[in-house]
Amino acid sequence: MPRLHRASALIVLLWLTQGAAAEKLRLVADAWPPFTDATLVNGGLATDIVTTALARAGYASDFEQVPWARALLGVGEGRYDVLVNAWYTADRTKLGQFSGEYLVNRVRFLKRKDSPIEYNNLQQLHTYPIAIVRGYAYSPEFDDDASLQKVPVHNFSMAVRMVAADRVKLTLEDEYVARYYLARESSKVRNAVEFLPKPLSENSLHILVSLKNPQHEQIVAGFDREIAEMKADGSYQRLMKQHGM
Repeated sequence: MPRLHRASALIVLLWLTQGAAAEKLRLVADAWPPFTDATLVNGGLATDIVTTALARAGYASDFEQVPWARALLGVGEGRYDVLVNAWYTADRTKLGQFSGEYLVNRVRFLKRKDSPIEYNNLQQLHTYPIAIVRGYAYSPEFDDDASLQKVPVHNFSMAVRMVAADRVKLTLEDEYVARYYLARESSKVRNAVEFLPKPLSENSLHILVSLKNPQHEQIVAGFDREIAEMKADGSYQRLMKQHGM
């Protein structure tokens, strides 16, 4: 009998372990610091918020970093359960279910602190050279405005240094991305520039849960619930501060 009990207990333990492993969510994202990047603490700000909220909802997870196109395709095919960092589009609802908003991406202009430039509409900026990163899309309105004096550069660091040196009058970037890179600039550059108050555009950030996962509705509901709780109990803001935001 003791041997039978031990064997039964072992079978139950193996069954529970297999069940837990099967329920582990496969998270995916591309490299997009400070939001998602495997080299950053806990995979970056967005990854940390998402894994924390999912854990509070009862879901263990693994994270994999791959190029964006592969991540999106993998969610659609069910190879991944959760895309960590998705902007809403109607086409993507065919691949997965969106959560509610858990972060907001605001693309904002930066100028020298001693510059009198104001921004309420793009027409006001037609006389100013603006450093942009080659290949970036900022907003349809901005991208399609041929009257803007766009100066292509390799990256945001080069762009903001040009603003600080008064070689161009403006640049623009997602606010969190800009703050991430500004923290790594010299104090001379960092203290010379500031954001204009009005953002060019705003995009809400969501998780996208694969429709191939039969529990996608429960996962989204649990995630949304825990994000609300994290904001209420202060843990959301603590994560923001831990990531320098």
